[in-house]
Amino acid sequence: MALVSIYTVGRLNHPYDHPASREFYEMGFKVMRQASLSGHLLEEFSSEGVSFPEEAKGKGYPVLTLTVWNSLHSLYRFTYSGKHSQALQNRSKWMESYQEKHLSYVVWWTEKVKDVSWEEAFKRYNYYIQHGPTPFAFDFKHAFDESGEKCMLK
Repeated sequence: MALVSIYTVGRLNHPYDHPASREFYEMGFKVMRQASLSGHLLEEFSSEGVSFPEEAKGKGYPVLTLTVWNSLHSLYRFTYSGKHSQALQNRSKWMESYQEKHLSYVVWWTEKVKDVSWEEAFKRYNYYIQHGPTPFAFDFKHAFDESGEKCMLK
């Protein structure tokens, strides 16, 4: 059974120790707790010590996540419900808005958790930026199932 990975990237409006940023991290803790309790999150990779890629650099303070889930549908349902949905509604309070279109995440299929890494995440993200959505790297609006066929998420 194939697994699905998601890499997210954004920039905080304020320094990491600012009250608004602390609020973001408090919500993030609740989001990840809910994800862990869902039974669908298989792995969360720490960003500690990760060299931030070029796309994460800018005026704001970079925030990166990398997780592996047991299915695309469970990841999608989690993203748009519960605490994560609340966090998305407050995104502009915490995160920089972008003048140009900015990809804030990329999704891809993997066979094993051990095949997922920050380097792989950066490669998939950059591929998406250069080539658009394909079975190699995609988003929820342009999703592909594990066999590489386009699919709709609901």
